[in-house]
Amino acid sequence: MKIVIIGTAYPMRGGIAHYVSLLYKKLLQRGHQVKIISFKRQYPAIFFPGKTQQDLSEDLEVIPSKALLDSIGPLSWIQTFLEIYREKPDLILFKYWMPFFAPCYAAVSFLTRLLTKTKIVYICDNIVPHESNPLDKLLTKIGLWNVDFFIVMSNTVKKSLLDYKPNANYHEAPHPVYDYFQDNFSSETARKNLNLTNDDNVLLFFGYIREYKGLHVLLQAMPLIFKKMDIKLVVAGEFYDSKNKYEDLIDDLSLGDSVQIFDDYIPNEKVGLFYAAADVVVLPYISATQSGIIQIAYHFNKPVITTDVGGLPEVVEVGKTGDIVPAENPQALADAIVNFFDNKNQNKFPDNVKEYKQRFSWDRLAREIENFIVK
Repeated sequence: MKIVIIGTAYPMRGGIAHYVSLLYKKLLQRGHQVKIISFKRQYPAIFFPGKTQQDLSEDLEVIPSKALLDSIGPLSWIQTFLEIYREKPDLILFKYWMPFFAPCYAAVSFLTRLLTKTKIVYICDNIVPHESNPLDKLLTKIGLWNVDFFIVMSNTVKKSLLDYKPNANYHEAPHPVYDYFQDNFSSETARKNLNLTNDDNVLLFFGYIREYKGLHVLLQAMPLIFKKMDIKLVVAGEFYDSKNKYEDLIDDLSLGDSVQIFDDYIPNEKVGLFYAAADVVVLPYISATQSGIIQIAYHFNKPVITTDVGGLPEVVEVGKTGDIVPAENPQALADAIVNFFDNKNQNKFPDNVKEYKQRFSWDRLAREIENFIVK
């Protein structure tokens, strides 16, 4: 089968780019002809809260792609369609995660449906964003036009899809494990690099810091944990929210050096450093669909403690690979963390994760994509 993937790819950075790269490799491995059309401009600079949209990692496998699409450039939408028209693929896979991209995706989809026999699949991270505005509903409706099939990665996303498109033809496939990063740090080496000791109980909060990810809830839980045990929290990721308010909260709660903040996008070669140092990865999210952070944690055989929002509970086996607590509840989060260490689950759960993560394979996703075409 001849397939074109449209989505973020190198030299763009982030989880979407990693996803596209891994999917590209798996589809090639399964015998398909695959090409990637990426963005030459993903976000206008004024809308991008980070420091750079480029991946500056040293440990980077360059996946070939053609940068054609400009999210706000209609001429590029036509150029992208013309590339598809020349390629004549059997299938286009759009990686869809926010309504901002709906106009450009809808334009390419419309021309493709009108002038070719190519089938169109959306792989949906989200249907509506975590931090939405009134325009998002209209853009979402526009973005979902002219799509033949959908892949959703959680029950929450499925429900959102059916709210907007009740007759949508969809398959559900969980987010595969991000087996993109090298596991090349021992716990001892990683902790030494991060000024931690082998005796420390270490929590990891990883990824972009935004309000909906609930870092403030985890910080509020820290003094409650201190009543029972000592704990260290490592926060690794770039702030897309005001860093000052978190620093003020750390000061107000007198958390001192029990919290270490690494305020930057973590390059590929250093991701394993933070996971190797951690006993458990904590996702105190206030809202969610699914999270690639859990799938990175599982790659490194790390258990997780997360909240009961969106599709997060769907990928955690309580008592085996982690725990689930109510959202926005510092006491419940603190109790779960203390219980985790009291039961020495940092020693027991990694073996469970090794077995459990086998269900989150790229082959499973690829089969779901293939099944649309053979109907």
